[in-house]
Amino acid sequence: MLAQGTLSTAVPGRVVRRFPAVFLLILLILAALPGCMSTQVRQVEDEKGKPVVMSGTTVVLVEPDIELYAVGAGGMAEPRKAWTEAARKNFPDAARQRLEAVGFTLRPDYYLPKDAGPENRLRQIYLLNQAVSMSILNYGRPGTLRNKHDKFDWTLGPGVSDLREATGADYALFTYVRDSYTSGGRAAMRVIGFLLLGGDIGGGQQIGLASLVDLRTGQVVWHNLLLDQTGDLRDEAGASETAGDLLKGIRK
Repeated sequence: MLAQGTLSTAVPGRVVRRFPAVFLLILLILAALPGCMSTQVRQVEDEKGKPVVMSGTTVVLVEPDIELYAVGAGGMAEPRKAWTEAARKNFPDAARQRLEAVGFTLRPDYYLPKDAGPENRLRQIYLLNQAVSMSILNYGRPGTLRNKHDKFDWTLGPGVSDLREATGADYALFTYVRDSYTSGGRAAMRVIGFLLLGGDIGGGQQIGLASLVDLRTGQVVWHNLLLDQTGDLRDEAGASETAGDLLKGIRK
């Protein structure tokens, strides 16, 4: 049976491959956040510091970037195809339920064409969102935007209109999740680590990023980082819990 634990050195291999340098940023943030589950929600606010009321009602869930891994006894993260396939079904279902519960009208999910190369405009938007999300992690925390007086102000630019034309939605939800689980061998090594070294050598960790983008302006209106030691996307109940945590604070 697999169980999740603290962040291990195996995580960089699976995160950096698809999201360069994000692991180091998350490590820095993780050090400042208490507890086994943490979120860091940022959103556009008005002059009084109140969340801006969204002017649209429709949202499209863009193809989630999800991969699941098992952390072996030696700390290496091994991809698990069956787990990933289950998560790629469970999470979108749970995310749609969450969005509908807060009053959004959903457009059909958008998946990039399999033959979409680097010159494809919609793929460029997809990758641009990842780059902007990295910048938010690095510079969007309180105290890091002194020139903007800590104002949350990020945009993908007017090019997102291509995605609006393709989906008919007012907003696009981009999500990224890497989830790892401790194998029996790794769990045994953690016990040995506690006994012999007096500390935890690390196990599994759930890392999630999500951003809601206004497709009329390109503005990122909401962003969240999720760090969880117990989340699980392999079943519907766990996916529902993760979706609730990752989409925390989204409202019309």
